Amino acid sequence: MISKVFRRLTANFVFFTGLLFMVMGISFLLGFVEGISRVSIFLSFLFVVIGAFFAMLAVKLNKSVVYLFFAALFMMIGIFLLLSALQIIDLPLSRAWPMLSVFSGLALLPVCWRKHGLLRKRYIVSSCAFVILGCVLLVFSLKMAPFSFRDFIYNWWPIPLVLGGLILVLGAIGSNKGDR
Repeated sequence: MISKVFRRLTANFVFFTGLLFMVMGISFLLGFVEGISRVSIFLSFLFVVIGAFFAMLAVKLNKSVVYLFFAALFMMIGIFLLLSALQIIDLPLSRAWPMLSVFSGLALLPVCWRKHGLLRKRYIVSSCAFVILGCVLLVFSLKMAPFSFRDFIYNWWPIPLVLGGLILVLGAIGSNKGDR
């Protein structure tokens, strides 16, 4: 019994170590490309590996969807950092921080699908709220609006109240009607 558990743990450790070595090798190979930082490539692949580790935990532990959320979140962050490091997306991280909210909202959808087998309203409402919040903050972070976020809040402060109330009402409606 102990030897079977030990073999399974050893196989998982070897698999994860092999995956880590492959990612490190690929990151260092991509780091040789002119003008690309090896550290940023390694960091992006590290996020992808952490996401893969959480995905493996989500598969092994069928009942825990928290691991699936973190798997999706870390993989999206890693892919975004990789595209940014390869200069495919020309967006510095100091201005792209609202993307974390967008990624969090998108990571909720596979959690709902895995937990319930379909998309439920309360997850969709929460997911949309995170995505919309991230998009609004991204507009101000990228300076696409002709005014600052402070001016927006000062002049239009009731809008977040209306949107917050709308999210709460839609969430309550979704949970009261059988949640389908």
